Amino acid sequence: MRPKRGAPVKKPSLMKGRATFANPPNRFERLSFQPDEEIDAVEDGVRHRTRLLRDPARTILAFNQSPDVGFTVSVNPYRGCENGCVYCYARPTHEWLGFSAGLDFESRILVKEQAPQLLDAALVSPTWQPQVIALSGVTDPYQPVERHLRLTRRCLEVLTAWRNPVAIVTKSALVMRDYDLLAQLARVQAAVVFLSITTLEPQLARRMEPRASSPARRLEAIHALAQAGIPVGVMVAPIIPGLTDHEMPAILTAAAQAGAQFAGHTIVRLPYSVSDLFIGWLDAYYPDRKHRVLNRLRAMRRGKLNEAQWHLRMKGQGAFAEVIHSLFTLACRKAKLATRGPRLSTAAFRRPDTTTQLSLFTDQV
Repeated sequence: MRPKRGAPVKKPSLMKGRATFANPPNRFERLSFQPDEEIDAVEDGVRHRTRLLRDPARTILAFNQSPDVGFTVSVNPYRGCENGCVYCYARPTHEWLGFSAGLDFESRILVKEQAPQLLDAALVSPTWQPQVIALSGVTDPYQPVERHLRLTRRCLEVLTAWRNPVAIVTKSALVMRDYDLLAQLARVQAAVVFLSITTLEPQLARRMEPRASSPARRLEAIHALAQAGIPVGVMVAPIIPGLTDHEMPAILTAAAQAGAQFAGHTIVRLPYSVSDLFIGWLDAYYPDRKHRVLNRLRAMRRGKLNEAQWHLRMKGQGAFAEVIHSLFTLACRKAKLATRGPRLSTAAFRRPDTTTQLSLFTDQV
């Protein structure tokens, strides 16, 4: 319905529950949709409600050779992420599917309904060499839809049956739900969890990571997992120079007080269309800090907003980067946090009995 003349038009930058208000053209597509500014300003809230789409994946293990991440194999039950973190480096992966890296990434979620069965089939293969599997590696395995679909939990049930080690990074307190499975794996040195905390400021977190758990809830999750005997740490990630870097000592201290035993950190990277989305977000919410943030990022990325080179893309270089890394080391020492997580073991890996294995797949998504 076209709004009446003179009626206030909702500012797209304030769209409830979304970090970005843009849907930039897919760089792989020649055609793109150009919305009507007046109509779509009113209708966007409806058009961009989250939609779940079936992903007919035939395999579930993803292998990578990057030296910048601490895993070789990962499982991603979902593609796209409703958390909607404006800075997310995974946004461009949605363009491979014909979508936009903007609103589509956080509102068009592809669901791998057969993920647990595919994972079990991969582990039963004689070619599988037991090793750490990361959940998820690209998007958050505990994003909001997981509360109902439980695909991540069912994948954890498979890993627990096989006693295959797992490493989890999440921004969601929902991970507490699965403490029972994680505790079983932890008893055989086969589980580790990182809660990612970017800021302790609730308003900044809501704007930047609109559907992720609040910082306070993430600290609660750290405490609950630690109490359950699960190795848990904090990822101060990503650090945004000129916006969140000053919070690093406070984040590490709060995480240590909650029960974290170790920590890691990365500096924000803005590949492809993510840079434009992030700049638009700064314009909407923090125009006074925009130039400071972007200039510091360029100083770390050899004059660019993104550095694709391995060993540099997560860390940056130059004076600003060195200050951040030094501050992290000092703050970890002060908070008595290790700068590496525990080494996971494959020694307990086993073939589950048939009864246990079949019981994993009785529930339907």
